[in-house]
Amino acid sequence: MAGRRPLLAAALLAPGAAHAQTRTQAQAQTQSQPLRQIARARGLSFGTAVRGQVLESDQALAALVAREADVIVPEWEGKWDALQPERGRFDFAQLRPILRFAQANNQRVRGHALLWHVAMPPWLAPALAEGPMQANAILEEHITTVLRETRDSIRDWDVLNEIISNPPGSDNPDATDGDLRPTPWLSALGPAYAERALRIARAVDPTLRLTMNDYGIEADTPAASIKRGRLLRVVRGLLDRRCPLDAIGIQAHLQMREPFRPEPFVAFLQELRGLGLATLVTELDVREPDVLAPTLAQRDAAVADYAGQFLRAALEGGARSILTWGLTDRDSWLVQEPAVARRDGQLHRGLPYDAELRPKALRERIARVLAGN
Repeated sequence: MAGRRPLLAAALLAPGAAHAQTRTQAQAQTQSQPLRQIARARGLSFGTAVRGQVLESDQALAALVAREADVIVPEWEGKWDALQPERGRFDFAQLRPILRFAQANNQRVRGHALLWHVAMPPWLAPALAEGPMQANAILEEHITTVLRETRDSIRDWDVLNEIISNPPGSDNPDATDGDLRPTPWLSALGPAYAERALRIARAVDPTLRLTMNDYGIEADTPAASIKRGRLLRVVRGLLDRRCPLDAIGIQAHLQMREPFRPEPFVAFLQELRGLGLATLVTELDVREPDVLAPTLAQRDAAVADYAGQFLRAALEGGARSILTWGLTDRDSWLVQEPAVARRDGQLHRGLPYDAELRPKALRERIARVLAGN
């Protein structure tokens, strides 16, 4: 009996100490396990956007992507200017290395994006302006050719990317009162262009998941609330006309200067789910506020807290996939794109790993959310 007393004493630890010990063990486990493995254990998926050239030139980063991601998304290589740089000349050379990387590492690939008003090659906008007959033929040829080429390797495409308009009062230059964003596609084909793209995609590949992807719908702000309403109206209209649509992608380019409240966002996701649509987080990253915390550790903790609140709400609302727009600060658009860079010269720290590929608090928070802790 004497030999069992230490065990009995351990069992009688104060509840707070036992809870802290359990929490520490859970944190150690999530730090050692790949995010893809943590997600898969709960029927979820974790992924990230990649660039083929970076995967080929940066072996350390490529190894990190292979370890952490169950799903990868080509940042640029699936967009129009990469796949059809000249009219009628399709080029999949930039996309194929990503497809090979995914196959080698047992990963799935999401396609991004069949129809967008950005990343258009120089020939496209003038061609669309020549009339609806030609615009429709161009749209059909592109979607048909791309989906036939990628049928065996990509089973989910962002067919429609950023088609919902930004309301007045938002920080976007093309704010408008209409539900659909003013684009060359809308000008050429009218409001039916979104439905046309989806129907073409379904006809080419009946089992492909067709996704509409958009941003600026996460925050607890008047502009985000209006945009959520616009997206719902467009989606209901498509479904009322029996247009094929399977999923809504929530980009989640989060901005910490904007308040976030779980309740309206969860209700929005649940409304989409009630319409029979899947939801997924497709491009998660975080822009820090105008006034930064004093230390890197405090900044990283604040980023993790903000993103963690959003991610818990996303999963509560029914999202089953979390994808970040890059894994590391090393190659993030947050530090490379002037439009989203900080004006004070500081670099955003809005991804799970820093520029030296060291995990940050955000990585640990994503792991905990995926694990249900």
